[in-house]
Amino acid sequence: MTKLTFVAFDGTRFDVEAENGSTVMENAIRNAVPGIEAECGGACACATCHVYVDEEWTETVGEPEAMEEDMLDFAYDVRPNSRLSCQIKVRDELDGLVVQVPERQG
Repeated sequence: MTKLTFVAFDGTRFDVEAENGSTVMENAIRNAVPGIEAECGGACACATCHVYVDEEWTETVGEPEAMEEDMLDFAYDVRPNSRLSCQIKVRDELDGLVVQVPERQG
């Protein structure tokens, strides 16, 4: 299992164990992380699972694909480390990944 840490806007931390092959968004929903709405269910058709990848993890997580970049245009307070959590697949290399949840979703 891969450990993920979600940091809610108020600073509350949610440490979860995630199965490889699942997405960061799926794990947020399963663990009731506040601020992750995931209205489209992970289809990369909205921006309601927007997160900020912790700076030390941006290279390992990688860059968004073109479709994700287009959807990030609808997210609130987009930053260079913004990603849609539905597009981040959990894998061994992400053990310890930290993401922050924005103040609100787009």
